[in-house]
Amino acid sequence: MGKVWLVGAGPWDAGLLTLKGKEVLSRAQVVVYDRLVGPGILSMIPENAECIDVGKQAGNHTMPQEEINQVLLREALADRRVVRLKGGDPFLFGRGGEELELLSRHGIPFEIVPGVPSAISVPAYNGIPVTHRDQVSSLHIITGHKKKGEPYDLDFDALVRTKGTLVFLMGSAALPEICKGLLNAGMDPDMPAALLQQGTMAGQKKLLSTVSLLASEAAKSTVATPAIILVGKVCSYGEAFGWYEKLPLFGKRILVTRPRERSGTLAGRLRELGGEVLEAPAISTVLTPDKEDLLRELERLGEYDWMAFTSPAGVNLFFDELREQKKDIRSIGRAKIAAIGPGTAKELEKRGLNVDAMPNIYDGQELGKLLGQVLQDKERLLIPRARKGNPQLIQEIRKQKEVEIVDLPIYDTVYGVLEHQGAVDVKAWCEKGDKVMAVFTSASTVRGFAACTQGMDYRLVQALCIGKQTRAQAEKLGMETFTSKEATIDSLVELAVEVSACSRKDGS
Repeated sequence: MGKVWLVGAGPWDAGLLTLKGKEVLSRAQVVVYDRLVGPGILSMIPENAECIDVGKQAGNHTMPQEEINQVLLREALADRRVVRLKGGDPFLFGRGGEELELLSRHGIPFEIVPGVPSAISVPAYNGIPVTHRDQVSSLHIITGHKKKGEPYDLDFDALVRTKGTLVFLMGSAALPEICKGLLNAGMDPDMPAALLQQGTMAGQKKLLSTVSLLASEAAKSTVATPAIILVGKVCSYGEAFGWYEKLPLFGKRILVTRPRERSGTLAGRLRELGGEVLEAPAISTVLTPDKEDLLRELERLGEYDWMAFTSPAGVNLFFDELREQKKDIRSIGRAKIAAIGPGTAKELEKRGLNVDAMPNIYDGQELGKLLGQVLQDKERLLIPRARKGNPQLIQEIRKQKEVEIVDLPIYDTVYGVLEHQGAVDVKAWCEKGDKVMAVFTSASTVRGFAACTQGMDYRLVQALCIGKQTRAQAEKLGMETFTSKEATIDSLVELAVEVSACSRKDGS
């Protein structure tokens, strides 16, 4: 028999998923998810897990609740680890209790992983404390959803008498009725109120008003869902305490395309600056299945004068295989080490190897020029790299020196990885709303992205590129391109901030 975990995913921002929620999700065999789970969290679903979209939303239930309950039971009885991933918290208008009733009757083991409720986090992202010692002493969370054609079954008189903060979830469609009900129950027409749209998302907006004017002012603008209604004196702090919208990347949707094992630091930096980040690796690197040449070279590493590495992936795959063959760095003997850039050098340093040569411009052509200067005639050079490596690297060396070069293909670059993230439609995510930023750390990531998003209008993409070769690849697709000053994560982050600032000035 399997087990079910009810996991609260929080409001949307991937950074608000709890540590336990992330750990449970990483071990899931089946993930049953709904519409309010952010794509940044969905992208964390293991590649080999089955994804079941139950996508409930008002007026359009992809799957009825009773059927969702049966899905959880069926998958658990099939001896699988099932994660029921819900927006917000599973027990706060999430119908988690209904799902547990069926599981409990059949003796299915389960756990609850609470999530950060949108009723608290969305106001917080808008600078509104739901409680304040000088203003209110209670908080009341109310479902704003009602059945079509039926009146509200709410005791507005009781809500007004609480004199507390009122949070209405799923109620934007009934905003006029809610405000009218509160006013008819005697609420002060000048009571501060707010409509908070798409909280913690790139499209976050807030409308600060009073309970008497909120509905009419909201009608003048397009209300984007999800949205919550907040009524109470604490709404008056929304202007002074606003912080999220002041972050330099607020309002920007940013796609990070580098391989998953190397995307974390960059994605984290961009999130800290306010960007809505989706980690969607466009490529992956796999050790070549035919290892005969690699194994031969591992046996004679001590014969080489130099070794040159052209990517962090190459470093890791090469030395992991060295260890697999019961060898260690002593095997490289007297060989000096060259790296194409600081990212590659950092991975070498983790292995206890200092770099002897690294070009000022981090690409294959410049590495070749540098090696042509530092190598001596008749020396032997080993280059463990991708099967389709930059030919300019070797060409530039041979222009200057007569050396023995072994160009050793140790891994293949696999394109189209995005297609395996079944829970996230990356192409649709990129095409919604304003232009999306995409961070490309190699020409390969551009090609991989294109392979997964065929038919897309690439003019919608602001491509943040790590070098001229990457930029050239993006320009071929018609993207608006920008190049970082240096081939480093810090420089890419700085570029994102600069492009965001320019976009705000231009109004785009």
